[in-house]
Amino acid sequence: MLRTGLLLLLTFGHTLRHYETAEKHQIETMPGGVAVLDFDSDGWEDLFFANGAPQPSLRKQVPGDCNRLYRNMRNGTFADVTATSGLCGTGYDIGAAVGDFDNDGLADLFVAGVRESVLYRNWGGGKFAPVEIPKVEGWAIGGGWFDYDGDGDLDLFIVRYVHWDPAKEPFCGDATQGLRTYCHPQFYEGISNLLFRNDGGRFVDVSTASGIGRAIGKGMAVAFGDVDGDGRLDAFVTNDTVPSFLFRNRGDGTFEEIGDAAGVALNDDGRALSSMGADFRDIDNDGRDDLFVTALHNETFPYYRNAGRGLFRDETYPSKIGKATMAFSGWSCGAYDFDNDGWKDLFVAGGDVQTNTEKFSSRASKQTNLILHNNGDGTFAPLPLGTAAWHRGAAFADFNHDGAVDVVVTRLGEAPELHWGVLKTGRHWLGLRLQGTKSNRDGAGALVTIGRQTNRVTTAVGYASASSRVVHFGLDRLAVAPRITIQWPSGAKQELMQVRADQTLIVREP
Repeated sequence: MLRTGLLLLLTFGHTLRHYETAEKHQIETMPGGVAVLDFDSDGWEDLFFANGAPQPSLRKQVPGDCNRLYRNMRNGTFADVTATSGLCGTGYDIGAAVGDFDNDGLADLFVAGVRESVLYRNWGGGKFAPVEIPKVEGWAIGGGWFDYDGDGDLDLFIVRYVHWDPAKEPFCGDATQGLRTYCHPQFYEGISNLLFRNDGGRFVDVSTASGIGRAIGKGMAVAFGDVDGDGRLDAFVTNDTVPSFLFRNRGDGTFEEIGDAAGVALNDDGRALSSMGADFRDIDNDGRDDLFVTALHNETFPYYRNAGRGLFRDETYPSKIGKATMAFSGWSCGAYDFDNDGWKDLFVAGGDVQTNTEKFSSRASKQTNLILHNNGDGTFAPLPLGTAAWHRGAAFADFNHDGAVDVVVTRLGEAPELHWGVLKTGRHWLGLRLQGTKSNRDGAGALVTIGRQTNRVTTAVGYASASSRVVHFGLDRLAVAPRITIQWPSGAKQELMQVRADQTLIVREP
């Protein structure tokens, strides 16, 4: 019988501040992302949390409103090192994206906010400083790093939500009862996403030229994968109550939006969902990148299985995910092999959009997290995880080097929670930390194959969050991996033979 792992709440000394008001400003329900980054390059994953500030007036912050940076102390605890990091921030921040944009071996950080978004360069020694990039207008939720043009450095994809003005917040709810709720996205005008090309550390806004900026949506998350197996990374963007986008990389600097044709813009009922977080990985071990998406209650969480030739099949109900998630609302998510049996499981950070759901329905606004255990036969079994809360961001890493994937989750108005070894079983495992030489230094986009399993290097996972770039494989009873194949973004192919399990291996591009 599977059991969920230990829960740690005492490590983090801050709460996720979202400043809920009687006016129910839309931004209040949207924080906050969490990012995994080894900022001091000691081989142990550290953590960054985006935090709100008094809004909507954007008046001066009060003590405790900072974003937070925590150093992994290698003993199961984390130390708050925000004060000297330069990452406190000045506005209402929502999410973060991690990538080494200048290929110096240090993890840099993009922080997305309601009125201001900032790219911070990691200078080493725990110090970060803003870097000039094209101005990000409007409300950014998060983003992700990928080398879309194959030039060896990481480009920045920025997800934007809607046009929002605190002075024009509509009233939603029941005025006769004095009951106010957060408004449906239909009351807000959509906005395009942004793409900034990295030209050796100088960023150029190519949103319009690339085609990314021509699609107007209500973006929540971005995830990268290879739709058609052509070796180029494509971008999937979840949209809130309007069709989601799938941008196919043409390889000439432009993208074609094929969400509808590919079968991932809508669900099988032809409905646009309140799509939230996403992960873009091979979930069924057939060598093709699939999509898992979270949404709200009564919508279920879509599982789009890659059928090849650029087409996906909605397997939400055949996989039993539909029945298991009908009553849940989900935010961040991730596809990871939590029990190391060789099959990726699915994680969901649970919590309703509304914080007063109980006043107008029989549902609870606070929910547990959810594990959907991969049975290896195309179906998944639900396992609740943790206590009920308004969970939002989630990120994944092996923080204590024991071979079991850990999960850190943010909670509105509460401290983050850290789940050690979600489904720890003692089976064999292998972690790979790739270092590109001809490719980008992070190895972002590299495809790794062990047996029937494939996994991809990416930090863009879930909602408003970033996870470890270490590629994790569960090996079950296999103490030695006979062959590991790595397809690098540069096109180079590498094979490793007879690799011992139960270690995190650093692999340099040949």
